[in-house]
Amino acid sequence: MPTLSYDVHVAPSIPTAIPDLPPGLDRRWWSPITSTLISGESDAVLVDPLMTVEQARHLADWVAASGKNLTTIYVTHGHGDHWFGLSTLLERFPRARAIATPAVVAHARQQCAPEFVESFWRSRFPGQIPDRFVLPEPVAGTTFELEGEEIQIIELGHTDTDDTTALYVPSIGLVVAGDAAYNDVHLYLAESPAEGRKAWIAALDALAALEPVSVVAGHKNPARGDGPEIIEQTKRYIRDFEELAAIASTTPELYQLLLEKYPDRVNPGAAWGSARSAKG
Repeated sequence: MPTLSYDVHVAPSIPTAIPDLPPGLDRRWWSPITSTLISGESDAVLVDPLMTVEQARHLADWVAASGKNLTTIYVTHGHGDHWFGLSTLLERFPRARAIATPAVVAHARQQCAPEFVESFWRSRFPGQIPDRFVLPEPVAGTTFELEGEEIQIIELGHTDTDDTTALYVPSIGLVVAGDAAYNDVHLYLAESPAEGRKAWIAALDALAALEPVSVVAGHKNPARGDGPEIIEQTKRYIRDFEELAAIASTTPELYQLLLEKYPDRVNPGAAWGSARSAKG
């Protein structure tokens, strides 16, 4: 009988200082971000320690309230919104080991370069980004354990950025997908031109081949569950984006088509950013 379980913490959407506004919105928002705690009887692994100082502090309180001994923090990909909170978590749990694949560590190092932090992250979230960054350690191999149960690292290549990964926990059929999957949230496609979208669909096919029971998306509507159908829903969004981009002439036109297709998905501002990247 499996001894592992999981819980998901969702950091809610927060406003950004991005000045490029789509029609009908008076400000842009950042999509809700997930962090997943995989727990055994006494120990636990945390996946993706969030972004802002406040988010990381709330996450640390949530982990502490679980009563579990945090042994490992795993980072699925290099985007700063999924790991900038690592320094805060390690201050709270100094015995935990933070790990990621070598390619993810290399990407994370680019994300925390001072000039990029200032131009991209601090400009969007003034006063909220940590002053100090701690990179995860590059991990060797493709598996690690939690209380004797295997956790597999699945290298996915390009999804919403390059060199992304997911975790698979065979004993409970859990995939923690990072940003390979989005759960009822508009996708971030700004780094995914046609070849990137093709690679992203291939990555989703690889996750579907695992036949998971549960799939935790990197960005999730907190009202939604973690059903495996979100893999196919993410693929459908990418294919719909390609079809709509082929018939739209401008950014506003593509944006409006996306909203008509997906009127209830969280964070339409992300759809504006994707449309902007496709149409200029």
